[in-house]
Amino acid sequence: MGMESKYIWMNGEMVEYAKATIHFLTPALHYGLGAFEGIRSYATDNGPSIFRLREHMIRLTNSAKIAGFRSFPFTVEQLMDAACQVVEVNGFNECYIRPLVYLVDGGWNLNVDAGRAAVGIAAWEWNNYLGKEALENGIRANIASFTRHHPNVMMTKAKITGNYANSILARTESVRLGFEEAILLDPQGYVAECTGENLFMVRDGVLYTPATAPVLEGITRDSLVTLAKDLGYEVRELPISRDQLYIADEVFVCGTAAECIALREIDYRVIGSGKMGPVTRNIQEAFQAAIHGKHPRSAEWLAPVTSRA
Repeated sequence: MGMESKYIWMNGEMVEYAKATIHFLTPALHYGLGAFEGIRSYATDNGPSIFRLREHMIRLTNSAKIAGFRSFPFTVEQLMDAACQVVEVNGFNECYIRPLVYLVDGGWNLNVDAGRAAVGIAAWEWNNYLGKEALENGIRANIASFTRHHPNVMMTKAKITGNYANSILARTESVRLGFEEAILLDPQGYVAECTGENLFMVRDGVLYTPATAPVLEGITRDSLVTLAKDLGYEVRELPISRDQLYIADEVFVCGTAAECIALREIDYRVIGSGKMGPVTRNIQEAFQAAIHGKHPRSAEWLAPVTSRA
């Protein structure tokens, strides 16, 4: 996946791609103190439009607050405008947008207050995170040997950069074992989420998903819950054990990068029919319609780039 672009937005200015750098001794690099978002722009009849842009930028500022930054240099509105400017100036339609808040000018004494927050926003053209075939055929996953963070060890409501060492360890293990994704259990042994996606299970037409206390409050997750209810499905937030996944009719995962993907096999157990089930397909189709401006929810969820840039 190429991540090149013409420009990256850095602290209020457009900077040429090759010049958008930070110093080796920036404390965020050494201690993992930063916060980020993953956002998508999609091609629509109204031009490129960013999916749930406001919600993503609100979560970014909330992540910075959770990480301990007492002051933040930009408003949500300014960040929304900047994201649209990045997409427009680079001439992108469908792309991935990565805002990042990071600690600079101090913090070597392990104190957030000794530094300050800086912000950058990049964008690059994007293909599906797990591959085009995954959208139709689903993927294979396993239960990772690594446990999801305890909510009082690493704040699970924030997309803090250092948190993702946990995801990297788990997914690397799974890929080396021949799977495409890893499922992490929470500290109590119940299903939490995947390395970059929330998880849903379907049994007898009812959707089940872990409660948000131990997991990231996914914006795509929230979107799919809304779409599922629009379609008439019941959605329940309950603890899920790993063996409940094995006997589910369907299991699917969702996230900004992965969108909505079925799990066809978990721990060498075939899930349901071994391919994407009807409930997953209905929700996936509704989501694809929404992100491309062809669903009743599109008007409230899509921010046309040109209107803000």
